[in-house]
Amino acid sequence: MIRYVYADQLPQFPKLRDSMFRDRAAQFKTRLNWDVRVDATGHEIDQYDLLNPLYAIWEAPDGRHGGSMRFLPTVGKTMVNDNFLELLGGVRIESPLIWECTRFCLSPRHDAHAADISAALMLAGCEIGLQFGLSDWVGVFDPRMVRIYRRIGWEPTVLGEAGTGRDRIAVGLWENTAAARDAICTRAGFSSQTPAAWFTASFHPAPARAA
Repeated sequence: MIRYVYADQLPQFPKLRDSMFRDRAAQFKTRLNWDVRVDATGHEIDQYDLLNPLYAIWEAPDGRHGGSMRFLPTVGKTMVNDNFLELLGGVRIESPLIWECTRFCLSPRHDAHAADISAALMLAGCEIGLQFGLSDWVGVFDPRMVRIYRRIGWEPTVLGEAGTGRDRIAVGLWENTAAARDAICTRAGFSSQTPAAWFTASFHPAPARAA
């Protein structure tokens, strides 16, 4: 299932938190060899995790991380404006209707279900955008993600790119629409009620019953 969690809520889910940050270290530092910092606990945490972002996390039945994405509004500090402005010709993306998505991560423990988890995460992003009234998502991506976006059926408009081959990076803009959400549901085999149920479970949970 998808769980939406703000950073200041992560201490309520220690198993989910620790496995997410360790899976990020395994993906970005160990496998992709990105220049990221891993702390003494094995967590990959950067400055944007300290801004109380919202995470969409695929929670496995054992309570650990299966995959995740991180969301921040573009009216504050974002990775694309702070580090990739040259790909945008120096034009900052700042709008209350556009949020940034970063740190798309899949757990190596769930390789057999990577396609389903990827689709669920994209669907989760689309749903939160609709619920929050967002028009678009912006994000930086590399070549390995293009195939995933194409298969899921929600490809971005490329705003700028640089590099070649495996070193190519691009900034993309995803239009956030109900049509996109429905298309992802159809392609990935999710019920049309599923994304709304994820949102309700995280933001409007049913009150606990008295014993």
